[in-house]
Amino acid sequence: MSRTITPYRIDVPQSDLDDLRARLSAVRWPSELPGVGWSRGVPLDYLKELAAYWRTSYDWRKHEAKLNEIPQFTTEIDGENVHFLHVRSPEPDAMPLILTHGWPGSVVEFLKVVGPLTDPAAHGGDPADAFHLVIPSMPGFGFSGPTRQTGWNTGRVAGAWAELMSTLGYERYGAQGGDLGALVAPELGRATDRVVGVHVNAATFGFIPFGTVSDEERATLTDAEQARLGRLKNFTDDESGYFKIQATRPQTLAYGLHDSPVGQLAWIVEKFKEWTYPATDLPETAVDRDLMLTNVMLYWLTGTAGSAAHLYYENMHSSTWHTTPATTPTGVAVFAQDIAIRRYAEPGNNITHWSEFDRGGHFAAMEAPDLLTADVRTFFRSFR
Repeated sequence: MSRTITPYRIDVPQSDLDDLRARLSAVRWPSELPGVGWSRGVPLDYLKELAAYWRTSYDWRKHEAKLNEIPQFTTEIDGENVHFLHVRSPEPDAMPLILTHGWPGSVVEFLKVVGPLTDPAAHGGDPADAFHLVIPSMPGFGFSGPTRQTGWNTGRVAGAWAELMSTLGYERYGAQGGDLGALVAPELGRATDRVVGVHVNAATFGFIPFGTVSDEERATLTDAEQARLGRLKNFTDDESGYFKIQATRPQTLAYGLHDSPVGQLAWIVEKFKEWTYPATDLPETAVDRDLMLTNVMLYWLTGTAGSAAHLYYENMHSSTWHTTPATTPTGVAVFAQDIAIRRYAEPGNNITHWSEFDRGGHFAAMEAPDLLTADVRTFFRSFR
């Protein structure tokens, strides 16, 4: 089947930027209890200052221009528009690699690794480690959204990625992803035998215990693994509200996030604070403020807060979860804020590579691009 690939350039109407500035100038701020810090969500003073910066100092046109330096395209797959970055390496024998972001991320997550992965020689690396990169916006996210159909779970996304890579002429390639991308990448390995290897970070389902861990089993875990169990429990008990809302009532949530830029900002920035390393500090400790706001802009300008949330609903109401182990060789990078534990990952995955790091968090490509780049290079080296 032939498929049209259309060059794409981001060109946000000035009226959209003017509307954003007007909304940021007329926020109806809520009250706040004294002394609660981040324990009940984003603090009022912090969000006021960040929103003011967004309104008066952040320059979308500057970041739009930087994004437009990267070749971008759109195509239609399975009835949906798919936007993707496609960066060919100067090395002719480079390995094709598809990178998949998660929530609340976007293709912005990968900006710091594009150069090192496609042109390692220009970044102090070995040219033999070069990749041709395909970086799609997931259906419902950013310039791929909003979606027009139900049923877009991570398995269907993986099927779309297989079609995309085939359309681009890639017959043998790797897959990498974090967060929701760590669900899509293994599914892509199941969907086609063209995937030579799968690399994940910020991995959860399929890489963590399912159900309660007994005291006897807990006693056999390393200190680092027990700390990950603690983070998993804290997430389940205190940080998973967003998940439950997006997995059950994404449409109700969409009204507030679509109408209020400060609401959208708070919904995303909270996760940048909680999931980066160290999580006890402000998110800007780990991720550049402008880069974080550019990521928020891809949700706001495209009106995709709701359609992105629908992916959670689709996954939790899907009957297509695999129960047989995956056979594609799989590498796992566990950063300091991650929760994957090898013994729970091995039954469902063909783990051939496992790395653990003492820095970096959920947004590894933003927080620790050097570590992620090196680990991706190492894992895929044996498949070239």
